[in-house]
This record gives sequence, structure tokens and C-alpha cells, in this order.
Amino acid sequence: MHDPDLASLLASIRACARCRDLPLGPSPLLQASESARILIAGQAPGRKAHVSGLPFDDPSGDRLRQWLGVDRATFYDPARIAIVPMAFCFPGTSPSGDLAPPPLCAESWRDQLLQRLPRIELTLVLGQYATQWHLPGHTGSLTQACVQWRDHLPHLLVLPHPSPRNNRWFKANPWFEDEVLPALRARVRSVLSIVAD
Repeated sequence: MHDPDLASLLASIRACARCRDLPLGPSPLLQASESARILIAGQAPGRKAHVSGLPFDDPSGDRLRQWLGVDRATFYDPARIAIVPMAFCFPGTSPSGDLAPPPLCAESWRDQLLQRLPRIELTLVLGQYATQWHLPGHTGSLTQACVQWRDHLPHLLVLPHPSPRNNRWFKANPWFEDEVLPALRARVRSVLSIVAD
């Protein structure tokens, strides 16, 4: 059954223009449904996603889908996967990468939106800003949160951002691919009732 409160909230978010000074203007990107089982809590859409109108429609998304072991159709099915970043619009860039997600977005929308996703069984937390929100008691580095991945399963998993900018991190931390990704794919298959090939 469709939740009219969620539909109304999503319409309000997609019409939001509170951050009018963004370099490419406001264009909120997210997907959600009350039936979603997995929540992807990222940072903010990148420039390519902003242009295409699809979250994670870029090399980061390709890598993330590979990590999860899902195809594009599954990934972009809001009835199965909710994509709710810390900010819904592209924040712009700095010399070191995309700017931080503006806090106003999460302060305005995040609590009320997450309350309307009652069937989430697995939350995937990507990057430091999402980690600060979803693990408020964590005081260490993002790498430490990733190392402690077993502590929060089966309901939550902290992941590095899948951006190509993090390739050096992946090379320096082979345990992530060897240990975390198989556990992640198994959990995703279980939550989404996907039969392994």
C-alpha cells in the first residue's frame, strides 16, 4: 500500500530550492519507497548524476553496484533500494573533490524521511558525513569504522565511498575486498531474496 505521507514528502523534497546558491542550482536526487529493504546513505550526488538525473549514475555507482552484486534495474528499483544521501543536490567541487554536503539538507528532511521507511533491513553508510550521522558515537576515522564492519551487521555497514578517488585506499586495504565485499553481497542477496548465480 502506498504511503500518501511519503509521497507528499518526496514531492516536497524534489521541489526544494532552499540552497539556491549551489553552482548548478538545486535539483534534488533520491529514491525511496515504504517497501524498500536496503538504504544507501551516501554523501551527495556528483556532477554526472546531477546532469543525468539519476543518483550514482557515474563510475562510483558502477563500483557500488559491483560491490552489492546487483544490476542497474535492481539498484534503481525504489521498492527494493532507497537512495537517501546526506544532501540531495550536487554541492559543487573543490580542488580535492566534491564539496561537503550542506548540513541544511539533512537537518530539513532526513529524520522525517527515514521515519517513513519502516522496512529497511540493511543500511549502507558511504563516507564520513553519512558515518557521522548514522554512527554518532563513533569518534575514530572512517577507516576504523570500516575495520569494525562486523560490529554493526546485520543491520548496518560502513563503507568507503566507491569513488575512483579512493583507489589508493582500496589498494592499501585489501582486506576490504577479501572480507567485507563477500559478506556485503551475501547480506544483500538475503535481504533482497536474490538467488546467487
